[in-house]
Amino acid sequence: MVQRGRKYIWAAMLIMVMAVLAACGTNDNAAGGNAAQTENAAEAAASSTPDGNNTAETDSSGDEGGTRTVTGEFGDVEIPAHPQRIAGIYVEDYLKALGVTPVVQWYHPSWGKQDYLGLDVPEFDITGSMEALLDQNPDLIILDGGADQAAYENYSKVAPTYRLPETVLQDSRLMLAAIADALGIPEKAESVLAEYDAKVADGKAKLQQAIGQEKVAVIRLNVADKSFALFGVKNRYTGVIYDQFGLTPVDMAAEMTDYQSIISEEVIPELGADHIIVFLDNGNWDSAENQDALTILDGPLWKNIPAVKNGKIYKMERSHWQSGAITANSMKLDDLLKAIVK
Repeated sequence: MVQRGRKYIWAAMLIMVMAVLAACGTNDNAAGGNAAQTENAAEAAASSTPDGNNTAETDSSGDEGGTRTVTGEFGDVEIPAHPQRIAGIYVEDYLKALGVTPVVQWYHPSWGKQDYLGLDVPEFDITGSMEALLDQNPDLIILDGGADQAAYENYSKVAPTYRLPETVLQDSRLMLAAIADALGIPEKAESVLAEYDAKVADGKAKLQQAIGQEKVAVIRLNVADKSFALFGVKNRYTGVIYDQFGLTPVDMAAEMTDYQSIISEEVIPELGADHIIVFLDNGNWDSAENQDALTILDGPLWKNIPAVKNGKIYKMERSHWQSGAITANSMKLDDLLKAIVK
């Protein structure tokens, strides 16, 4: 009986040991399974990151070297998604407003350049060879309405070229938005326009309070032949003072369908202008070559014009008054507020 009892005890102990060993094996297997799952999950996560070996393909337009298509005046053009070296022929004003420095600045031997921008970049003589532009290695060229299809095709040989559509050329806001879109920075245009519109609203209110419905004429003195050009309400350079700043044009300017009209000196008193804005077509007020032409403004006819007699003639600098771009327009408003609002 004693021996049989001992057998039962040893058998029970052996069963308990085997059970413990089985449980340890199960736990080891479970732990090994969890570690493997964790390792597999980590590998999967790594493959979904930019450094993983199995990254998904991205849209080429989002890559630094990608391209996209925009529609210009002369059709669709494939341009860099993120251009770095931009040439904006006569649209440098918009580029600067968007915080972009162009690789060249537009220049014409007879008309000069847009000095008011203060750009420190090489000049590109648009009457000369394309080699000067090619040397600057632009990756995108933007043109305004001054370029016809033949000119567009010449520029296109240098780099992808976007000629702005005619539908945006009359409005500096639309031009800014179109250029920003081509550069892939539409949000920057929104910021610039918000600031500009706030400034215009404030300036318009001040001008209205100062002169109300008094009539304003914008005249350019053409130095070479001493003729005058009256700028109409549709003029791309100065129409902004009427349609955005709220000034009232003289009747002749309001009725004009052309951008400007050449008038004689004798017509100026007949305009009925309470205020006259005048600038030169070339050079500055103190340029030696302009002094002979300027004597016309000291003649008896001019001195008897009511606006002149009342000190309501304002001599402006031509550089930004002969541009209808966003920065130039902001500067025109500054000029008017300084001249008119006391």
